[in-house]
Amino acid sequence: MTILATLGPLGSHPWQAAQLYDGGAEILLCNRIREVFAALAAGRADRAVVPIYNTREGEPQDFFRMMTAVADCHWVDNLVLPIHLCLGSLDGHSDLTTITGGVSELKQCEEYIALSFPDADLLATHDVDAAIRRLRREGRADVGVIEAEEILKARNLVVRAREIAAHNRTRFAVFARKPAATSGYDATALITEPLKDRLGLLVDILGEFSRRGINLADLRTDSDIKTQRLQIYIEAEGHIDDEPLAQAIARIERDIVQEPGVVRILGSFPRVDIRAKLIDGFGFIGTGDMSTWFARKLEGEGYRTLLAGRSTVLRPEELIRQVDAVVICVPISATIATVREYGPLLQEGQALILLAGSAENIVNAALDHTREGVEVMLVHNLWGPQAATMKNKTASVVRTRRSGALCSEFEAFLYKHGADILQDSPGRHDLLMGVGQKLPTSISVALARTLRENGITPEDINSHATLTSLYTILHMSRIHAQNDRTYAEIMAAAGAGMGLVRDFIASLSGLLTMAEAGDIAGLQEVMEKNRSYLREDFLRQNMNCALAVDEVISRRRHR
Repeated sequence: MTILATLGPLGSHPWQAAQLYDGGAEILLCNRIREVFAALAAGRADRAVVPIYNTREGEPQDFFRMMTAVADCHWVDNLVLPIHLCLGSLDGHSDLTTITGGVSELKQCEEYIALSFPDADLLATHDVDAAIRRLRREGRADVGVIEAEEILKARNLVVRAREIAAHNRTRFAVFARKPAATSGYDATALITEPLKDRLGLLVDILGEFSRRGINLADLRTDSDIKTQRLQIYIEAEGHIDDEPLAQAIARIERDIVQEPGVVRILGSFPRVDIRAKLIDGFGFIGTGDMSTWFARKLEGEGYRTLLAGRSTVLRPEELIRQVDAVVICVPISATIATVREYGPLLQEGQALILLAGSAENIVNAALDHTREGVEVMLVHNLWGPQAATMKNKTASVVRTRRSGALCSEFEAFLYKHGADILQDSPGRHDLLMGVGQKLPTSISVALARTLRENGITPEDINSHATLTSLYTILHMSRIHAQNDRTYAEIMAAAGAGMGLVRDFIASLSGLLTMAEAGDIAGLQEVMEKNRSYLREDFLRQNMNCALAVDEVISRRRHR
């Protein structure tokens, strides 16, 4: 039989957590955390269950010393237990002059005690059973005890108030003598030895995780009692066997702290979500690279994902019945037809998220072809499936009057992974995408066509290109080196951006007429008005960027 070591007494919240973790195990009750770890290390227990974080109290005051005690153990699992604290006493009517309980329990109930018993003395105890025996022996009906209802009733105390600390949950860590294998949705806890002072040390350490796209779920620092040097505790998402995480830790030891073995791995374990998720599963209609990219990222956050398309056994109709949020990610030209076909199948309480580069017509179609209780939101990610992370990438989010909590959860996922989120209206999105995508793409395609029709070869272009003209050449090359269907979809998408291209053509025609007439003064006047409209700060900032690019290009061209 499995033996779990945890903190007593019988019926305590740690005891309840151990029961929840393995209801068939024998539970070994200890009075202090160090006794729990000692029992595990000595082989008297197979696993240890200890509290490490409470939503009202935070982490234990001696957290770093507790982590030092796990040198011979591995953190392998977690569970979150709702904490239901009650107030009891020998009778139900005596005035209470003293409140007793565990240190953590008293801290979790500070608000209740301050409001209900502002003048009471507080008496912390490590042994609630002994304290109850003592007050019963002394007939102390004026002493209130804060504990779980199970303990109060088992000791024949009168329960005077229930749920005296609302929104109270405790995270328990499970330790074993052997490390845990990867689950696919893991986190890794590590702690440093006391570190020597070094300018920018913490920033440099954190940067190794950030640049690899590794999210930190927790970060704590403390000063070692003996040396008064900094110690750092980090909980990073991912398993220690994951290459990016292993690389980050190796570089921290080798190049930043420059001390081998200074980072101690406490363990890797299935990630715990102390914040409740509303979405269990995402279903993607469309099986292209972008759907697969998002599905993989969402799976890394613990979500269940399904994909359905023309070539899959799973049909979209079946997919919709199995998920909370449906994501349509198909070519722009097919998005409205897809919405019309599958939107009516969504039930109230589900969400429809549209991954699309055009907003107004698509959002209107989604609102028209789904029930009123279906959430609707459009997201346009301005990156492709080649991107390693979302960090510093832009996502245009178009919320609707029916964007609710499920849509907000997807938006929070984008934010967590570092995306720069722009909140747009449908019309504004389409107009600005005309500036960012449709117009530059149209110019690049027209430029390449013009060069082709005039017989200007790549060799001619390279021999006569200046640094200024090279920007246009580079963009033209970038467009034509990638998926032509994607850019054809961008050019053909309806909306305000199309009007922007028409306005550009009209403006270009007018400028050509002025140029052919030799109206230099008129052309200068247009440029002066443009310069004033664009503002000096905008021009200076982008000119500095251009000069930096010029320097890089010049070095490469002259190698």
